[in-house]
Amino acid sequence: MKRRLALLTILVSALILGACGALPSAQRALDLPVEMSGGAVPAAPEMIGVSESMIMADQAVYSGAPIPQDRMVIRNANLTLVVEDPTASVDTISKLAEEMGGFVVSSNLYQTAYGSGDLTTTQGTLTIRVPAERLDEVLEAVKSTAIEVRSENISGEDITQQYVDLQSRLRNLEAAEAQLQEIMGSATRTEDVMMVYNQLVQVRGEIESVKGQMQYFEQSAKLSAVTMELIPDAAAQPLQIAGWRPEGTAKAAVEALVRTLQFLADAGIWAVICVVPVGLLLGLPAYFIVRSILRRRKPAKAAPAE
Repeated sequence: MKRRLALLTILVSALILGACGALPSAQRALDLPVEMSGGAVPAAPEMIGVSESMIMADQAVYSGAPIPQDRMVIRNANLTLVVEDPTASVDTISKLAEEMGGFVVSSNLYQTAYGSGDLTTTQGTLTIRVPAERLDEVLEAVKSTAIEVRSENISGEDITQQYVDLQSRLRNLEAAEAQLQEIMGSATRTEDVMMVYNQLVQVRGEIESVKGQMQYFEQSAKLSAVTMELIPDAAAQPLQIAGWRPEGTAKAAVEALVRTLQFLADAGIWAVICVVPVGLLLGLPAYFIVRSILRRRKPAKAAPAE
């Protein structure tokens, strides 16, 4: 029984070594005691023979795994687009991604200086993910919203072999996990159970890591990423030649006209409400006084003539 338990330990060690090829030795892959219950240790030649045969068998399965007919390819695209309004384009493309069954990963709008540096314009970057089978359709729809396509780059990466390798690693790790559970059931000493349990935790962590990588590959192959740089149309920007900005002159002229009209309007309001009433109050008495004085002077001048 003790010899059988030790042999099982060696087999599990070799199995994990094949599943975790990055580890330098079986001892690092699975650091279990060879002697679980105080039994005799198998002879070294027997241990080496068992380990080497298991490693060779495992590597044959690992490298010779069949490749599926449907290859797994990650397709992504990068675009530089000239648009009339980057802010509106971000909204339009975001809605388009949702209609195509995708979603927005990130979007960013920022101000950038151009010309002599005192004028700014809005630019943007946008990344979306859409179903891989609709990538070409999405690209055509996105390009139709642009004034000009400055650059377009579509990349593809075949990850079929990497995915198959991960599947093989997962099978080997799950087999090692089953063997460790069997060894734990056969162990009688508390320290042996704890050491096997620690190795089980390590193997389960590696299983979750492999599953995470497989899930990442699956999602990356299923959903393509489209990254876009949105540049405003140069024709829609104010004209600037050698530091002269005609739009600035026109703006200043309009402001001067508005201020002049505002001054005249204010003056008219003051004249109607304030100046005219005050003029009437002061002018009418003065008019009658002057008129009365002039009338008195006329008879006085006429008397000497008689």
